[in-house]
Amino acid sequence: MSTMESLIGMVNRIQRACTVLGDYGGAEGALPTLWEALPSVAVVGGQSSGKSSVLESIVGRDFLPRGSGIVTRRPLVLQLHKTDDGKPDYAEFLHLPKRRFSDFSLVRKEISDETDRITGKTKQISPVPIHLSIYSANVVNLTLIDLPGLTKVAVEGQSDSIVQDIENMVRSYVEKPNSIILAISPANQDIATSDAIKLAREVDPSGERTFGVLTKLDLMDKGTNALDVLEGRSYKLQHPWVGVVNRSQADINKSVDMIAARQKEREYFENSPDYSHLASKMGSEYLAKLLSKHLESVIRARIPSITSLINKTVEELESEMNHIGRPIAVDSGAQLYTILELCRAFEKIFKEHLDGGRPGGDRIYGVFDNQLPAALKKLPFDRHLSLQNVRKVVSEADGYQPHLIAPEQGYRRLIEGALNYFRGPAEASVDAVHLVMKELVRKSIGETQELKRFPTLQSELAAASYVALEKFRDDSKKTVLRLVDMESSYLTVEFFRNLPHEVEIGNNPANSTAKGANPAAPPVDRYSDGHFKRIATNVSAYILMVSETLRLTIPKATVHCQVREAKRSLLNPFYAQMGRKEGKQLGQMLDEDPALMERRVQCAKRLELYKSARDEIEAVSWAR
Repeated sequence: MSTMESLIGMVNRIQRACTVLGDYGGAEGALPTLWEALPSVAVVGGQSSGKSSVLESIVGRDFLPRGSGIVTRRPLVLQLHKTDDGKPDYAEFLHLPKRRFSDFSLVRKEISDETDRITGKTKQISPVPIHLSIYSANVVNLTLIDLPGLTKVAVEGQSDSIVQDIENMVRSYVEKPNSIILAISPANQDIATSDAIKLAREVDPSGERTFGVLTKLDLMDKGTNALDVLEGRSYKLQHPWVGVVNRSQADINKSVDMIAARQKEREYFENSPDYSHLASKMGSEYLAKLLSKHLESVIRARIPSITSLINKTVEELESEMNHIGRPIAVDSGAQLYTILELCRAFEKIFKEHLDGGRPGGDRIYGVFDNQLPAALKKLPFDRHLSLQNVRKVVSEADGYQPHLIAPEQGYRRLIEGALNYFRGPAEASVDAVHLVMKELVRKSIGETQELKRFPTLQSELAAASYVALEKFRDDSKKTVLRLVDMESSYLTVEFFRNLPHEVEIGNNPANSTAKGANPAAPPVDRYSDGHFKRIATNVSAYILMVSETLRLTIPKATVHCQVREAKRSLLNPFYAQMGRKEGKQLGQMLDEDPALMERRVQCAKRLELYKSARDEIEAVSWAR
């Protein structure tokens, strides 16, 4: 096989592999793909311009549907693969990958049937392409795209927009920079009215991608010829015009085969007084070779950019594969190792949140610095130490016998009642830290990329973490409430010893000289408002001292019982459970999302395709 055949054959194989994986642009393709980067030939022409006959002449087989009006209603991506002499011809459809067609009349029928599957038995069109590969020793390696014929008016059974719909579909193929335009025009019509040339001129004004083909030369009026067009005087292209003579309807009716038709075409040009001097550059065989040769030159010029696209895509696919993750081993030891590694990855991110490497842990400090002090300030001490309540508590504490020197029991009851208020903020602080840590667990699981593959493991990990956090919360609540109870259990005596002593006079003036009284202290009536206000002031000062102590110790207890324990042993019970599970149970925890598994399979196939394409291109490039 020649270098040219190897090069174009390589492109055909890559394009076919792309279509098998659905990695092609088609009429609706928006992203550049390897399929689109590789050049192909788009066949464009008006209805009844002879497009189908030209394609059949190039292929050497009668395989396309025929009829009046719009026959081609879906794009046909036709890949020709040259085989060794002596091997039988056959065809394959992408939608029927396991079936070979050696009877080409069945190929024609399948094209019609497959068209009807999408469009129904109507005259509507669809941009969804049909992919057909033909293997024959009588073809050159080419990729041709047969497109619906351009039309000027809608006929019965077609929508009013079909004229524009067809043009938009055809345009989507021919305006791609790697598309070679094969513009088909009938010779028995004025070239100025050619729909194919008009569209080609709009998308390829320089004409460097356009090949002009004149059909129906044998149907021109006697005494006229198409030399002005074929010799480039009427409309000049960068590439030479090629004239072809297709089979007549009589030949088709007689089932004249393509080999005989090609011979008849050669004889027409050789014996024509008008075209004999151009005979060597006319005919469908010459057209196929011309396209193949041009395709080779385009491919050679595109190799650096194609290779660059492939290398970039391979990098992206490998990155995606690493992101998705490799398949999981089936043995229990490897599965347990995988689970532990995933847990460690989660724990690392969770600790980063707590330690400040990632945002979120600062909210715990916000509980201690803002929420707790604000809650302590809002405690109803003003109501508890109101004159009326102090009088009531002190009086009740004395019982039937009034206090002799100072209302100690009244003090104790007032203080103990006030200290009970601290239980609420203490518990609220613990709960607030618990909620923050639960949110950090959820956030850390979401940020652990490796875990996204395994929804079951995610839920199990979250459940185990929440159970552990609840245990830490319960321990923390017990500790902070114990701190409050400790303040109630033992009052700081020194605080009260440092208060100034007062002399109570009651109703008996003799009490003013009672033994042990401090003459320097102002006498006080234990039934006066001033006395109870002074008690309230003393209790309030003590409560403020305790409040400041708890403001400092509650965060310490919370961090010790919740944050520190979560960093140190959040998943310890979970690890113990994993060690007791069997292989089947471990496998169930590593069940992946089916969509992700399918994504990995498709990504692996595309990666294999692009690497294979790179190897083929490099091999052909070195062979140059």
